[in-house]
Amino acid sequence: MERRVVITGLGAITPIGKDVKETWEGIENKKCGIDKISLFDASDFKTSLAAEVKDYDASNYFEVKQARRLDRSSQFAIIAAREAFKDSNITKENTDFENVGIFVSSGIGGLKTIQEQCETNCLKSHSRVSPMFIPMAISNMPAGNVSIDLGLKGESISIVTACASSTQAIGEAYRTIKHGYEDCILAGGTEASICEIGIAGFENMKALSFSENKNRASIPFDKERNGFVMGEGAAILVLEELEHAKKRNAKIYAEVIGYGASSDAYHITSPCPDGEGGARAMKRAIADANIKPEEIDYINAHGTSTHLNDLTETMAVKEALGEASKKVMISSTKGNIGHLLGAAGAAEAIVCTKAIENSIVPPTINYKVKDEDCDLDIVPNELRKKDLNIVMSNSLGFGGHNASIILKKYIKEA
Repeated sequence: MERRVVITGLGAITPIGKDVKETWEGIENKKCGIDKISLFDASDFKTSLAAEVKDYDASNYFEVKQARRLDRSSQFAIIAAREAFKDSNITKENTDFENVGIFVSSGIGGLKTIQEQCETNCLKSHSRVSPMFIPMAISNMPAGNVSIDLGLKGESISIVTACASSTQAIGEAYRTIKHGYEDCILAGGTEASICEIGIAGFENMKALSFSENKNRASIPFDKERNGFVMGEGAAILVLEELEHAKKRNAKIYAEVIGYGASSDAYHITSPCPDGEGGARAMKRAIADANIKPEEIDYINAHGTSTHLNDLTETMAVKEALGEASKKVMISSTKGNIGHLLGAAGAAEAIVCTKAIENSIVPPTINYKVKDEDCDLDIVPNELRKKDLNIVMSNSLGFGGHNASIILKKYIKEA
């Protein structure tokens, strides 16, 4: 028998907040976490802006020796996981830790560590490369480090599907619990790729915005959009089997009811021009949730602020929802937090969860110039007070990876 899956814990560290509370308040207050790059000297780059985690000091979270052995991406993952785990109130007394999984993804992994150790190898000697290089750099280590930090012994995996990574982590966690393989899973993603090689790579493929105005850099669905703004951070959700959550009297934020994924089979970076791949992921999620398209109240779009993404995602929503696309509210919160790459989907899933909890539809901030081809209701600039029952979150990644999850308001049963 298929089991129901609910969300019982949330954790995040983002460009607009050190935790979920601050991040959500930032969304409500239309805060833009984009600013001048401070993590390195970017004066020789065309790209001057990024969405960095502000005032971050690893010593506030880790002992010096531990921090030195953790790439920034793993540090963020552990911080978000600790918050989510504490929020869930899962303990050894109410849960078997051998049945708590860790599905924590990263699109790139320890890129800063890779850059630093390659510099050491080239400028000094191969003998000077750190023995911790590989354990710090590989992209499965955020999941492994969360497992070690919290003592969780269930299935531990890291799905790497570029910017769809953490949405797929949540989706696969939902399936794993639904079919009885685990009772609880910490699912989400982390990313920390704001470094010279990261910015150079995306800049040279002309994916980044070169705007010097932080309020006109990440402008999803705006006609003047010209690229995404790289962000960093982590977001983790605790997914749990409903009866297990009820047995320990857990707070239930929302229910996960659908997941769909697909491949474009088109191009390594460009989305399929008609949005067909993204539409299939949404259709699969809708079918899995056993709902009608018109039942979806709100969609948190991938909405990266690149010309092609926003155009093709608009077409994908129209294809997937049909007539219902004319009424659904859809917004992108990447104007607030930038594009967290592999962590983006999890951060946006938390936004969706808080939107359901607070009956608030997040706006697409910094929107000015209408694009006739992106003609959905993108909730421009001002949030809306609206009771939300069912919401969808989309993520689309390089390589043609598409993923959609559907959340529903949980009504406590008598």
